[in-house]
Amino acid sequence: MSELQENLPTTHERVVRLLDGGGARYRIVEHPAEGRTEEIAKIRGNDPSQSLKAIVVTLKGGGAGKRTVMAVVPGSRRLDMKALCQAAGAQKGGFAPPEVASAITGCVMGAVPPFTFWAELPLIADPAIRDNREVCFNAGRLDRSIFMDVDDYVRLASPRFAAIAD
Repeated sequence: MSELQENLPTTHERVVRLLDGGGARYRIVEHPAEGRTEEIAKIRGNDPSQSLKAIVVTLKGGGAGKRTVMAVVPGSRRLDMKALCQAAGAQKGGFAPPEVASAITGCVMGAVPPFTFWAELPLIADPAIRDNREVCFNAGRLDRSIFMDVDDYVRLASPRFAAIAD
């Protein structure tokens, strides 16, 4: 790792800086490392519907070529790939390989927060994430989660909303 890379903030640090800078109401919870939605909800003691699943997806076709997007759905639901493709104007979509998702987000699978810091990774969220007043997610690390007000999440993440969850 180069000295430059060592001095770059981690994804977790970037999320915390964004929340602090935006005046968000949130709390960090430390817990055993876990990235599976159902298991981490048990550990954190939250309803799975409060969890925000961030999924990096590769899309193709529709005139925009090959590209990646971040889809965010409630932890109690699954991504509807056809609906995501339609919302994004793509013909085909698939889950990005773990090494691609990690390279883009700086996180291992299961730790990807529902924020994007990269122009080449637009954020599309299902409106059902607003069904809970408070949401939670792994915050760039498998051993730390953030609980925050959903309105603060929407304000700071600025997702494009589309019905993309089953």
